[in-house]
Amino acid sequence: MGKIRLALTPVEREWQNVPLYVTARGLTTSAIPYDERMLQLDLDCIAHVLDISVSNGQTRSIPLIPTLCVADFYERVMAALTELGIHVKIWPMPVEVPNPIRCTDDRVHATYDPRAVNRFWTVLVRIATVFSEYRASFRGRHTPVQFFWGSFDLAYARFSGQPAGAPPNADRMTRIAMDAQEISAGFWPGDQRYPEPAVYCYAYPKPTGIESSKIRPAAAFWSDQLGEFLLPYEDIRSAPSPREALLDFLISTYDAGTKLAGWDRSALDGTAR
Repeated sequence: MGKIRLALTPVEREWQNVPLYVTARGLTTSAIPYDERMLQLDLDCIAHVLDISVSNGQTRSIPLIPTLCVADFYERVMAALTELGIHVKIWPMPVEVPNPIRCTDDRVHATYDPRAVNRFWTVLVRIATVFSEYRASFRGRHTPVQFFWGSFDLAYARFSGQPAGAPPNADRMTRIAMDAQEISAGFWPGDQRYPEPAVYCYAYPKPTGIESSKIRPAAAFWSDQLGEFLLPYEDIRSAPSPREALLDFLISTYDAGTKLAGWDRSALDGTAR
């Protein structure tokens, strides 16, 4: 879904043309222009189908069968697009995963777990609800609450309005992603560096001394390995008010980052919490 959207849309700052969005049933590409039509792909995490819709009324649905391998699923998606008159070429190599196998050749991964998918999406819904509340008061340039399918994180970023240089020797992906001063927060299922789900927050460029800032709630901490603040999801889920715990983290990390980076809060902040 993400690679199809990437292939059919013009590149935007911070790759804003790339993410998916949380819906009441799963994840969506949102409407993608194609010639004089619109294309949309919706991953239904309740009925467990991939729905493909075109603005001329044509549709296709592909069931997410537990034993369907990646190669067969890839073939069915591309065939459905062709039937709908959508011609798109994507690079079929997975990204940001260990030991990737080309989608066209991957008959190893053939275990779609509906319960696990539904549980993960349910967490995305809960996090996105609080992120949307937090997002509402910001008057500056900021992103939607969006799901990056490469790193598998639900993210939201605020920008100061000032440019920023990319890290030395950055590749094209990083140069486009890191072109402005920002404070970004997100939910992420973890990887080998931190193997459990957590909410994170970082400021770019990193303000000197931010790792020593006092943030809330008490379970939040600075990770030297990741270079960002983390709040384990388990501590959010088990808090007396998960909403308040998450908002405390978002607000306190934003306060710390903007103070040390010298953002003009008077021009950016809207209504108080």
